[in-house]
Amino acid sequence: MDCRYFKDCPSCTNNEDYNLQLIKKENRIKELFSDIYSDKFEVFASRDKNFRNRVEFGIFHKDDDIFYTLVTKDKKRVFIKSCEIVDKKISFYMQKLFEILKNSNSLKQKLFGVEFISSKVDFMIVLLYHKDVEIIKDELLNLKNMLGIKLIARSRKKIIDFDDNELVEILKIDNKEYKFILCDNAFIQPNRYMNEIMISWVKKNLFSCKDYLEMYCGHGNFTLPLSDKFNKVLASEISKRSIQNAKKSLELNGIKNIKLLRISSEDLMDAFAKKREFKRLKDINLDEFNFSHILVDPPRAGLDESVINFIKNYEFIIYISCNPLTLKRDIEKIIKTHTILKFAIFDQFVNTDHIECGILLQRIKK
Repeated sequence: MDCRYFKDCPSCTNNEDYNLQLIKKENRIKELFSDIYSDKFEVFASRDKNFRNRVEFGIFHKDDDIFYTLVTKDKKRVFIKSCEIVDKKISFYMQKLFEILKNSNSLKQKLFGVEFISSKVDFMIVLLYHKDVEIIKDELLNLKNMLGIKLIARSRKKIIDFDDNELVEILKIDNKEYKFILCDNAFIQPNRYMNEIMISWVKKNLFSCKDYLEMYCGHGNFTLPLSDKFNKVLASEISKRSIQNAKKSLELNGIKNIKLLRISSEDLMDAFAKKREFKRLKDINLDEFNFSHILVDPPRAGLDESVINFIKNYEFIIYISCNPLTLKRDIEKIIKTHTILKFAIFDQFVNTDHIECGILLQRIKK
């Protein structure tokens, strides 16, 4: 990668030939899992430039000037004017926004951060302030209109979004387009291209499908595209806003076979165990489902012991992981009842050591 900030910027940490990066990542996973899996690893490469569709920068003030900045682990500031890994729309608006901000005292004063979110349909900028954003509401509206984008400004206990705080994203899975409603603070896979590949890989490897259960479903990233492989789908998520957006996405796509449930994983497991009744389940009869597959996509900490014991009840387990170490820890427990059918490596973050994995497991027949 030809980047003038490499070695200083904390974002990209590996500037080797991209094919060599992939080989090293595959070898790391092979070595880590060598004692429990020796079959084929599928490795999916990313675009090596302009792949990131979400990015956040700090804003540093010096005299009357401002700079985009990133901070290293040892607290050093790196001033950024451009970025090779962000998508082209972000590159464009980084420059446009910067030119406007540096010439507007009211907009740049006490601005400390900016986030760029790019979808196939929309573009959003989020500005973060150490002052009451209400006092610059008119200037913010002018900025929004000048750029022709969606704009949110946040400060302590205040938000201005001009009633325009949602993005429409489109993912193409197996030549079919799915539309998603997103908000600025939703968890969004930052590499759209690799996200599409990851969902397609899961969908391609589904068989013997009956009903489908998904925990930690977010805004429905996997839920919607996988739903047409199953009779009925039940998906749970604790975030109220994510569930609201997922419901809007269902309507947008005309999908009828998904039930969305705002509930924690702990409460969902209690409901299945019939430990107590939940008002949120008053319109859902869990006994009507015949689940063949369950998908989990947990945070870096992996799965709790209780969740591992719960998902073992299902014939097929799809485990999407952003942390190979916790994945290994959890899979070592799961393979006592299930065997690994497929193992994939998705290079979500080029030029870093980060590795995303997907594993499909099936219950061992007695």
